[in-house]
Parts: sequence; structure tokens; C-alpha cells
Amino acid sequence: MASTTNFRPKLAMGTFVLLSVALSMTTASVTNGASSPSNRSIHAAGQHSDTKCQDGLILSVWQPEDNLTTGDRIARGLVYFFSLLYLFIGVSIVSDRFMAAIEVITSKEKEVRVKKAGGEEQIVVVRVWNETVANLTLMALGSSAPEILLSIIEIVAKNFKAGDLGPGTIVGSAAYNLFVIMAICVLVIPDGEVRKIKHLRVFFVTATWSVFAYIWLYLILAQISPGRVDMWEGFLTFLFFPATVITAYVADRRLLVYKYISKQYRMNRRGVIVQVEAESAMEMNNRDDKLNTIDENGGISEEVRDFEESRREYISALKDLRKKYPQHDLEQLEIMAQEQLMNKGPKSRAFYRIQATRKMMGSGNIMRKISERAQSDLSEVKAELQRVDVDEPIEEDAACRVFFEPGHYTVMESVGEFEVRVVRRGDLASTVTVDYETEDGSAEAGSDYIGKKGTLTFAPGVDEQRFQIQVIDDDVFEQDEHFYIRLSNVSEPAALSTPKVATVMILDDDHSGIFALTSRDHELVESIGTYELKVQRYSGARGRVRVPYWTEDGTAKAGKDFEALSGELIFENNEIEKVIQLVITEEGSYEKDVLMYVNLGEPQQIGGIIEAAERKAPEELTEEDKMALLGRPKAGDIVRAQLRIKESKEFKNTVDKLVQRANASILIGTSSWKEQFVEAITVSAGDDDGENEGEEPPTPSCMDYIMHFVTLFWKIIFAFIPPTDMAGGYLCFVVSIFCIGVVTAIIGDVASHFGCTLGIKDSVTAIIFVALGTSIPDTFASKVAAIQDKYADASVGNVTGSNAVNVFLGIGVAWTIAACYHSFHGREFEVEPGTLAFSVTLFCSEALVAIVVLMIRRNPKIGGELGGPKKAKIVTSIFLFSLWIVYLLISSLEAYGIIKGF
Repeated sequence: MASTTNFRPKLAMGTFVLLSVALSMTTASVTNGASSPSNRSIHAAGQHSDTKCQDGLILSVWQPEDNLTTGDRIARGLVYFFSLLYLFIGVSIVSDRFMAAIEVITSKEKEVRVKKAGGEEQIVVVRVWNETVANLTLMALGSSAPEILLSIIEIVAKNFKAGDLGPGTIVGSAAYNLFVIMAICVLVIPDGEVRKIKHLRVFFVTATWSVFAYIWLYLILAQISPGRVDMWEGFLTFLFFPATVITAYVADRRLLVYKYISKQYRMNRRGVIVQVEAESAMEMNNRDDKLNTIDENGGISEEVRDFEESRREYISALKDLRKKYPQHDLEQLEIMAQEQLMNKGPKSRAFYRIQATRKMMGSGNIMRKISERAQSDLSEVKAELQRVDVDEPIEEDAACRVFFEPGHYTVMESVGEFEVRVVRRGDLASTVTVDYETEDGSAEAGSDYIGKKGTLTFAPGVDEQRFQIQVIDDDVFEQDEHFYIRLSNVSEPAALSTPKVATVMILDDDHSGIFALTSRDHELVESIGTYELKVQRYSGARGRVRVPYWTEDGTAKAGKDFEALSGELIFENNEIEKVIQLVITEEGSYEKDVLMYVNLGEPQQIGGIIEAAERKAPEELTEEDKMALLGRPKAGDIVRAQLRIKESKEFKNTVDKLVQRANASILIGTSSWKEQFVEAITVSAGDDDGENEGEEPPTPSCMDYIMHFVTLFWKIIFAFIPPTDMAGGYLCFVVSIFCIGVVTAIIGDVASHFGCTLGIKDSVTAIIFVALGTSIPDTFASKVAAIQDKYADASVGNVTGSNAVNVFLGIGVAWTIAACYHSFHGREFEVEPGTLAFSVTLFCSEALVAIVVLMIRRNPKIGGELGGPKKAKIVTSIFLFSLWIVYLLISSLEAYGIIKGF
């Protein structure tokens, strides 16, 4: 990929070539002026000597302007030329601030609570602005603000008379955008790769409006009211702007007639779900059907599926990173996955333009901020989740609480006596008393235990009391039994709290025991690492017993979700509990839900009279052996456990929070003036793509330093613009557009003086120099977008919409103001059709050809508007670029009367 730095000398060289062409053309027109009957040729030829340059809105004409030699004119022309270049840099930088405000405004998000299919509530983050509406309104205004404002300012500067510079710049910029930018975007895609327009229906609508806009210009200039523009024509031109936005929105949302057309969908990485043509929809076949099943009415279900898709991509990235960097811990991998989600996700038109401007001006690459942002996001999310856990409210109804701790006791029948503990929590300043008393359960006082009751006294500062309970031992086989101990009559100000009843389980130890798992169903999270599955021994604990166990696959697979395990548990005499250590593999799955099983085999006595009796034949058993066999170990009711492995709640919540924060537009905003001034005076590497994890950022190149110091004046001046965090970006929006207006007014004056000094007509200056200068940031933005984006919308699809908006806003507003002014004074607003009508007609003809070429490239042999086979790329790029050269050449020849126009 060619670097931005390599484009800078080529840009300057190309501009000088165009300047030479314009100068030679002017000289030719002067030489042939006497023989040409055209008034425009005579006027052009006489500009050097007879025509006086007029003062601009801000800048006066360079004096003196009489008796200038050719050398003086060339010297002044060079000064004006370099001043124009510097002003173009300035307007690019202030447009950077303007676009940042627009990006912050249009990327506003809100949380929406929705219910999933199973009834579970989920909070998803959705964009407030519709993507199509944002692209055709604020985004188009931001990228075309200099051209639009130049047209309006020129009208005001010329006392509401029509000029050539503003409209010429709009048409020239449209030609450059459609032919040159598309040619570059087609060429820079790596060989064999293609980029297709995803919002194809919206593209057709905006392409139609973009061609219609220039056809409409021709009609009002040369057909409907030749030589003048009426107030209704100007106002109607402006009204076509909201009509463009509405029709594109209707196409995007499938409203009105689109509701009855078959629907197929594809969703982007994060933004919105979009509709595609049948050919493009085939790419969806390998996706999850459930995820892509969208109701016809759209609605919030679209946003839910966007959110789910983003999470799937995050999980996929995390899994890939785990394989690539097995030595990294989970937190490092989460940061890298978040960085990829923000880096590879689709960006807006504003994002790419700002990135291109900052790279050109030595202000660094926005993408480098992504790593810092990802780490910051993860830290904030972890802290937020931790706060949620810590701050979970505990309901306490009393200042002092009294309860058993623990609330359950398991003792052997042969234990004799055991100790029961009662504690109090809260205010310990007062004396508290509480009564206790045993109650029969299946165990009876007098035969299984000694009943007891009494009163416990907690002196000030004392937080626990203990008492003894006695268990009666016998030699009779019996089931395990239990009884209760109850607290009552606590003195004020204390209150009883749970557990206020303790359960005591007495295990009969005259039997080898019954062995079983504690529960049939278990639920655990994959991040648990090791899960302890308990095996209990009850109804006796006499002797040593072995219990075999093994794991079994379900939907969870050994080696993938858990480690296979088999073995034996050895219970020693009077031992009543053992643990099977299950190792669960954490693979970072989102919404994981798989099953595995653990089985217990038949328990077997180890040694002793029971084992000896089991080896004898039935007829050889003695009475003693038969009595011993009655107490042999047995398997209980639960010898097979089902374990459901689910995703980690912390991991799930982390994913949800990070996906919600994966908004790259936040990177281009600023929160304080200090941040803006620090960025203004800091030199950063412009050609770093920020795509290599873990690498140190490169040092700025020599060209980065040169461009930084050249543009330092503009950076510092425009650092005074309010940060985007103030007033939601609207304050920055207003101040930035005012600054763009001021710089654009100066550009208009300098461009007019430049052309007048060298004898170049304003219409030629507009289409060659001003249009080129104002479109350079868009060139690099589209180039980067073409390479980085999966689709062609951000690089090409927005060009047609922008071209239409330029006419409807730039010319519509300017001509409406002028027509209203002249109508108020009882005059007509006169607009000479001449060069503008001819230029518009030429552009419309070539634009139709260019759009047809792009549509032809969608056939399977190439596969998309951008990229494709190397030969196809080169041929398409040369053809599109030649359309621009032809447009410049023929328009310039017509402007000087060398060929006949309207």
C-alpha cells in the first residue's frame, strides 16, 4: 500500500503540471484573440492589460496592478499559488475539527432494553442516527463544506451577482470525486480482492439524484429560464436536498413500495443491518440462520442482531488470539480482541477523512489510539463489574443480629459430644440474651441424643457463644437421622436472623455406608478452572471403601471443554466426604451451554470381615459373615451427575460492555482544550497503521516533522475551537463551520486574484485548482477506506450522495438567497449559462458512463466495483482518470472560446 507521504510530492508535481497547462492555454488564447470572433476570447485575451482585478470580500487586490511585466505576474502567481496551497491545508485542518464534531453528533448511542426469544431481558446499544441519513446530511455537509460555503460566500462578495468560482468548484469537485477518487480506489485494492457496494439500493437512489442534480442545473440555466434563475427555481433546487435524504432513507428502511419487494439482508460489523441484492445475499448462506432471520417490519430486532453479531466477532477474535498467543493471559487477550473489534469494524466517512488529514499533517494515525483505548475500556469495565459485585445491597433490618454459624451440623453417631456456635453481628455495645432448645426430627431425644435447652448471654463486646450437645451411640443398623436446635426470645435491641434453626444430621457408623453424589444436576461456569464434585457417605462410615468414578462426554467433549478423568476415591474409616477434582477448560465462549456427565461405580469394602465374606460362596457363609454383609457399602440414588458448563458471567458481562464501547468514533473526539493543544504541538508518525499488537509506535519521519511545522500555525489556531465533548459536539460544530467560512472566503479571494493575475478565468481556476485543493483530504480518506473496509460504501458509495448534496445545498442555497435579494429589489437574478451549462452537460454525460462501468464490474468475472484482477483494475482506473482529463481539457477549451459551447 502506498504511503501517504509518497502522495505529497506527487500532488505538488501534478498541481504544477496543471498550472503549466493553464498558463499555456491562456497564452494560446491571447495569441489567437484577434482572429476569434468570440467575446469571451477577446475578454480573456485582454485580461492582462485592460481588465482590472476586483477586491475580494476580505483581501484587496495586490497593488500596483498596472504596467506589470510577465515576470511580475508569474512571481505574484506563484505567491498566490503557494498561498492557496497553505489555505487548502488550513481548511483541511479546520474541516478535521468540523468532521470530528459531526462524528460525535451522529455516533450518539442509546441503551435499549429488549426481550430475547426465551424471555430474557437484554440491554443493547443502538445508534440514534440512521446511517444513511447521517451520510447524506451532516457527513456530506462536513466533507463538502468548503465548496458549499465558497459558493454562498461568492454570491455575497459579488453583491449577489452570479460568479463562476463557486459553481465551478462544485462541478469540478464532483468530477474529481467521481472520476479520480474512484480510479484510485479501484487501483489500491490488493490484487485478487474486491469491494462491493453493500447498500446497493441506496447507491442507486443517490446516483440517480447526483445525475439529476446536474441535469436540473442545465435545465434551469439553458432551457426553463435561460440567462436567469427565478426564486422558485433556486428554492426548488434546495428542496431536492431533503427529497434526496427521504428517498434514500425509504430505500434503506424498505418503506412504502419496498415493503412489497422480496427482502434479503446482510449486517455490518457493528453499525446497522442492511439489505442487499440477491447476488450479495448468497454470502449469507454460511451464517447462522437464527441470527439472520429478521422480521419484515425491522424494528428493534435488527439492533439486537447487530449486537449479537458484534459479540460473535469479538469471541471469534478472542479465540484466534488464544491460539496465536498462548502465552498471554486472558486480560491481555481481551485487550487485543477489543482493539481488533474497533480496528476492523466499519468506520464512517468522517472517521476516514479525519484520519487522512491527520496523517498528512504529521498529527499521527488515529488507529494508534485504539490500543490505548482498548486497555482503558477493559480496565473501566472490570472496575465497573467489580463495583456492581461489591455494592450489592444487603438488607439489614436490625442493628444487631443473632444466628447460628454454621446452620448445619453433620456428626457421627459415635461422636459423643459436639459443639454448637451462635454468633451476633452488628452493634455489640449492649448485653443480649437468647434462648435455645432442641427439637425432634427423625432422631428422638433420649434414644438418639440428649435433649437440651438453655439461655445464652452475650456480654458487651462479645460476638459468639457456644454450647455442647450429646449424641447417643448404639450398635443397631439404622438410617441416618436428624434433629433441630431452635433460637428464640432474643432480647432487644437484637433480632434473630437466618439461620435461626440449626439442623443436626446423625450418621449411623455401624454400616459401611451408602455412597452418592450430593446432587444430580450441577451448573458451573467455564472460567471456574477446577470444579469440586462432592461424593457423600451416609448411613454409616465403618471401614475403608473404594468408589470408582469416570467422566463421560455429552455435548461437552473431553479435551475441548474438560479433561477426561477416571479413578477411585478411597474413603477411610469414619470419613464421610470426598471430592472429585474436575478440570474445566476455559475457551472464552459466549453463551456457552454444554453438558458432561460423571458416573460412580459400585463401592467396595477394602479389607476386614466384609471383604472376606464377599469372597465366599453363599453356602460357606457363617452367621457372622451374614451379619457383616448386611453392613457392606452400597450405591445411593444419585450415582450419575449431569454438569452444565456455561459461559463465565464475568466474561459475558465484559464482552457485552466492551462491544457497547467498540465505537471508534470516540477516538476522534476531544474532551478538553488541553488535549487539543497537546495534540497540536505533538509530532506523530503519519504512516503507521497501528495494526501490529505489542509493537512500539514508530518514530516520526522527516516528512512528518516538515508537515508538522508547516501546519503548526493552523493547528494552534484551530485548537481554540471548543472540544467535541462540550454540548454534545454542537458547539464545536457551530464554531468550526464559522472558521471554515472565514478560511473559505480567503480562498475565494486568493483564487480569484490568482486567476486574474495570470489571466486564468475563474471557471478554469475553479475546476482545476480549487476543486482539486478542497478534495485532497477526501482522496486519501477514500483510499484508506477502500483498503480497510470490507465494502465499498465508505469509499465510493458516498461520492454520489455528496455530489448531489453539493448542488442542492451549495448552489440551491446561494441562488435562492440571490434570487430573493433581486426579487426584493424588483430585479431578476441573471446567470449566464455559458461555461457552467456546458461543464454540467459534459459532466453528466461522463458520469453516466462512469456509473455504468462500475455496475458492469459487479459481474462475476470481476466481482465488485473496486479491485478485482490486476488488468481489470488498471484498465478501469486509466479509463476513469481519462474521463477527468477529458472533462478538464474540454471545459477549459470551451471557457476560452476555443471550442463552441452554449
